[in-house]
Amino acid sequence: MSVQKTIHVGGQWRGAASGATRDIIDPADAKPFAVIAEGGAEDADAAIAAARRAFDEGPWPTTPVAERAALLRRVADLLVRDREKIGLLESRDAGKTVEEGRVDVDCVADAFRYFADLVIGEGAGRVVDAGSDEIHSVVVHEPVGVCAMITPWNYPLLQASWKIAPALAAGNTFVVKPSEITPLTTVVLVELLVEAGLPAGVANIVTGPGSSVGARLADHPDVDLVSFTGGLVSGTKVAQAAAADVKKVALELGGKNPNVVFADACETEEGFDTAVDQALNAAFIHSGQVCSAGSRLIVEESVRERFVAELARRAEKIRLGRGTEDGVECGPLVSEPQRAKTEAYVASALAEGAVLRCGGKRPEPSDVRPATGYFYEPTVLDQCHREMRVVREETFGPILTVETFRTEDEAVALANDTEYGLAGAVWTTDAGRARRVAGRLRHGTVWINDFHPYLPQAEWGGFGKSGVGRELGPAGLAEYRESKHIYQNLAPKPVRWFAG
Repeated sequence: MSVQKTIHVGGQWRGAASGATRDIIDPADAKPFAVIAEGGAEDADAAIAAARRAFDEGPWPTTPVAERAALLRRVADLLVRDREKIGLLESRDAGKTVEEGRVDVDCVADAFRYFADLVIGEGAGRVVDAGSDEIHSVVVHEPVGVCAMITPWNYPLLQASWKIAPALAAGNTFVVKPSEITPLTTVVLVELLVEAGLPAGVANIVTGPGSSVGARLADHPDVDLVSFTGGLVSGTKVAQAAAADVKKVALELGGKNPNVVFADACETEEGFDTAVDQALNAAFIHSGQVCSAGSRLIVEESVRERFVAELARRAEKIRLGRGTEDGVECGPLVSEPQRAKTEAYVASALAEGAVLRCGGKRPEPSDVRPATGYFYEPTVLDQCHREMRVVREETFGPILTVETFRTEDEAVALANDTEYGLAGAVWTTDAGRARRVAGRLRHGTVWINDFHPYLPQAEWGGFGKSGVGRELGPAGLAEYRESKHIYQNLAPKPVRWFAG
């Protein structure tokens, strides 16, 4: 396989300065299918310098809003044009089903269109009443500058778009570092930005590890903002590195998300079927490798046994395999270390007293194709409690834990008993209870009788150790802007504060 030039600096594609490369592994068969440039700190420095020049001297920051919005819409159209190709690549790179990959492309196009519409619909600034006709006071918004973007391996294309689209809409330049495990669709996105006519130096990408490229992006003095999506440990390091220069920082650090099911949601067969089906989707989409995965099922005690038995029965029937094959419902984990981490969590849970209802192991070679992939069976662990590691920590695998409650207060207390606060859900037919519980949950997104949908026009982010800042919505655009107050005195005269 030839080496792809996956580092884009100042309008030029290149290999790594060191000449290093990395094999990209297909998690469905554990075999390499691409070879890319493995950048380092030197490449990061070059990309930051290009982004700095493009911001300080180039046309993009002062390009009229209408032109910036038009470019974002062109990118959306190109994504639609290449939907099948990009969806297939996302499936092969990240291990998800091809239909999930297609949906991701659709969501990325929606994000670009949303931010195009948002900036084009804004006025020239917010007029502030100064209490005098002789004063003109207005608050305007300007781009932050050079933005460093560090994205995760589970939704590489989607997470990149949540940063790139608002950053460009606001007039910034950027350097993006995708996960070294799943970088390929981010490379394609940068190619589409170039095709759409983005000026050279505005969009830069460096493929490489977090330990060198990511660390340099976080601590470089010419970077004005760092936006990071990933794990808590790495996010903390990014924040510490950025603090020296008092950079703006946006962090999305995952979650341990409760899915609270009240008994009344299961009173009818249709309600029971829907709640069970959604609990499966919440926990096992993309093999549980989702920051908002509903990995904690908190179910009312009176329906626990029936609910968990049916959940386990259906989980056992989930069809594993290569995401591009017909009939496959769930792909592999992204890597062997991720599968080993999943196995360790299950082992610790069983040692701490959890009851295995289904899964808990690798599938038999005869039950999955290709047999060499990083597959792990969807796993349901019953009779869990808050002291277990598997309940406290983000597992990022196909593991669903089950806890029970008797009262509404107990349900809320369990759901909020986490260091994280990204997302959660409540299932009930009682409208008053739904509003009460949703209002009491300390999570950035709360679903009522649903799980997982999001809207580009609604903010996404979490409380507690789920991070700081928001993506999407008006606040997602505001992350990439600085507010400036311009105060104009239309009739200046001496103040006479000092007598002399």
